[in-house]
Amino acid sequence: MPDFNSLAIWQLSHTLTLKIYSVSHDFPKQEIYGLTSQIRRSCSSIPTNIAEGCGRSSNVEMRRFLIISSGSASELHYQLILAKDLNYISEPLYKELCAQLLNIRRMISAFIKNIPIR
Repeated sequence: MPDFNSLAIWQLSHTLTLKIYSVSHDFPKQEIYGLTSQIRRSCSSIPTNIAEGCGRSSNVEMRRFLIISSGSASELHYQLILAKDLNYISEPLYKELCAQLLNIRRMISAFIKNIPIR
């Protein structure tokens, strides 16, 4: 399995996670155990599961963790919609984050399709 640090998909998802942590720092304090926690968890789950998949011994396991990562990306997408609709993030920031997320989701999908299953 590849070293996760060398994967562009991990690097981009890690960068997005850092951005989400920064952005969510300004969410209302009453959201600390709500949306702030949820959005950080779903976002950090993307690179975490990529890293965990790379640490596994088979392509089947790698694929499974990428599928989990893809699910976390879908969860994050909804949470970004919610943050925008609650006016916690601006429309331009929402579009920027969603564009980054869409790129990551496409990369995850392509990675899954290119993993040989034996």
